[in-house]
Amino acid sequence: MGFKAQARDDDAVAEINVTPLVDVMLVLVIILLVTAPLLTQSMQAALPKNAQSEAVIEKPPLELAIEADGAIRLNKQFVADLDALQASLQRTYSENPEQTVHLSADHGVHYGRVAQVMAAVKHAGIVKLALVTVEP
Repeated sequence: MGFKAQARDDDAVAEINVTPLVDVMLVLVIILLVTAPLLTQSMQAALPKNAQSEAVIEKPPLELAIEADGAIRLNKQFVADLDALQASLQRTYSENPEQTVHLSADHGVHYGRVAQVMAAVKHAGIVKLALVTVEP
């Protein structure tokens, strides 16, 4: 009975086995080649034509600004306080539920004041609020 001396296989292999990577890449290429022609096919359909409809004219957004001293302007007119702002916004919302508000604030205004104004807009029922920023 012959015995073979075992070689030391404890040494780490310094080469990366790329065979599985090549196999996966070839499968992905085959899938791409098979599916690419299917993506370019289209179907012709005769769609019905409708009568000309009137264009929907959107009202311009409300411009809401908070100045450095905390004063609030709605469309360039001063608003006394948050309650008056909320009442004015509720009237506007009752006339147009799709009304948008653009809010801009001076860079010196505390965030708490901006949050109060945003809460007043939300309590008025307006959900379309955009924050206007200016690049320095």
